Amino acid sequence: MVQCFLMKNKRVNDAEWITKVIKDFINHSPENSLNNATNDKAWGDPLVGFSGGSDPIYQSYKEHIGPFHWTPQELFTLAYPDTDVTPDTLVVISWILPQTEQTKKEMRKETTYPSESWARARIYGEEVNNRLREHVVAALHSEGVNAVAPALLPEWKMVMSDRFGFASMWSERHAAYASGLGTFSLCDALITPLGKAIRCGSVVAQLQITPTPRPYTNHRAYCLFYSRGTCKKCIDRCPAGAINESGHDKSKCMAYLQLTKTYVTSTFGFEGYGCGFCQSGVPCESCIPVSTHIR
Repeated sequence: MVQCFLMKNKRVNDAEWITKVIKDFINHSPENSLNNATNDKAWGDPLVGFSGGSDPIYQSYKEHIGPFHWTPQELFTLAYPDTDVTPDTLVVISWILPQTEQTKKEMRKETTYPSESWARARIYGEEVNNRLREHVVAALHSEGVNAVAPALLPEWKMVMSDRFGFASMWSERHAAYASGLGTFSLCDALITPLGKAIRCGSVVAQLQITPTPRPYTNHRAYCLFYSRGTCKKCIDRCPAGAINESGHDKSKCMAYLQLTKTYVTSTFGFEGYGCGFCQSGVPCESCIPVSTHIR
């Protein structure tokens, strides 16, 4: 059951109100759990941003990622086919869920397979993310606002991009980038003010909220390799050899994730998988590693 932590009679067009809904759920709901014996939290304090449904960046994703990638209007129409909606009446609510300090500490020690807490965050933590998606939609519905979580739409699926290989109908990382929350790294992960040991989520709502400024003009601005030609620590951390100076080999990455399933099941006693080496034990694990935001 989705628990409600709403403050009634608040303005639903207030970014602070929506941010509070998200933060209260993660910081106070018992559903934020790794589902282990000690009931440790899956995620730390979230970061929230907003982007407009009419932002041209969403149309550019159809050209950059593939024509299959939804615009906010397209996915909203799937959820509300009888509602007459225009892009300028929509907002994308995006959030970053950071791994806890304990999970990152445990993962830094690993070299071949994921730590138990990291694997639990991948499985049970994503269940928490789904509950958060449902919670935000329910909170908005309770105030009479139409909203939808793109990743929970029945039509959402993974597809093959001619340019990038494995892709999806809606990318949470690209929504976060559009919402001013971070830029991409050599391994394709999103580097945010909370680092890149994170998960992303989003909801599209029929609201008008001032977008969060994007403090960058380069989609790789926060990566030390692209901005300064240094670092490359994620290359050394990857046990699958899926990262090099040319970028991220998604096929090798996916194949290695399959290998971790047997390890996680036999070692930790639950069905799961995980990797995350490129997100842990690196300079961008918990912060933006450049001293200033490079434009």
